[in-house]
Amino acid sequence: MPEAASAHATQARIGDSEFDRDTAVTRREPDAPGDPSVPGVYDIDLSAGWTIGNALNGGYLLAVLGRALADALPHPDPFTISAHYLTASRPGPAVVRTDVVRAGRTLSTGQASLFQYDDEGRETERIRVLASYGDLDGLPDDVRTSAKPPAIPPVDQCFGPEDSPEPVPGVSAIADRLMLKLDPGTLGWALGSPSGKGEMRAWFGLADGRDADPLSLLLAVDALPPTAFELGLSGWVPTVELTVHVRSRPAPGPLRVAVTTRNLAGGFLEEDAEVWDSADRLVAQSRQLARVRLD
Repeated sequence: MPEAASAHATQARIGDSEFDRDTAVTRREPDAPGDPSVPGVYDIDLSAGWTIGNALNGGYLLAVLGRALADALPHPDPFTISAHYLTASRPGPAVVRTDVVRAGRTLSTGQASLFQYDDEGRETERIRVLASYGDLDGLPDDVRTSAKPPAIPPVDQCFGPEDSPEPVPGVSAIADRLMLKLDPGTLGWALGSPSGKGEMRAWFGLADGRDADPLSLLLAVDALPPTAFELGLSGWVPTVELTVHVRSRPAPGPLRVAVTTRNLAGGFLEEDAEVWDSADRLVAQSRQLARVRLD
């Protein structure tokens, strides 16, 4: 077991943590007895606690839609979920509308969209998701892989925003809700000497000690600083599209997350992420396309 597996004592429990409260959706009920039902419609107040600068984190938003789909579909766990980020989401009221596309014996597929009102009072779609859900506990134990966990120094040899004598660029309210310890080998950008390699590696957990579950994995894949920072770029790196594959229910303890970029072209880059649990299992993978500022 990794040296950091017991470094963060569990405090909050799955289902009773800040992450759970801030991703909780309320199924909309009929206005009065006898009214037609409102199937698959959910309300939420998006929390400002998950912002980076003025923008809500894309992984947090994906977890919100993922929770709504877990309620709407007959299966509990996201196996694959793809999101297109259409317009910037803001803290405050939002509506999630879901639709069951197909309900099978082992997999069910649904779609969901998140809506808010813009400055002119018009309802605007922020995110659209297509996902397939199943039951991770029902998967066979057979694993055949050439993938290896990332080599990250022990957590006490890594660094988080709280270790910096000055404010870290790109860090905002979300930093207070995460246990994020970055590999010193991917911290050149914070010291003014980016490596140019397009890599980020870190230990990851929730600050209140809640263990990871499939929904929090949707946050983990998008929680590290952008790899663009290690390429010598700065500023906001908004996600255009993000696809996550959840492979296993994570074991208790902190996660290790590794993110790489191999190609930046035309003002866009890809980020490939792997998430490993304390039992050395690859529990989630993702790829996203993001826009970067080149000037």
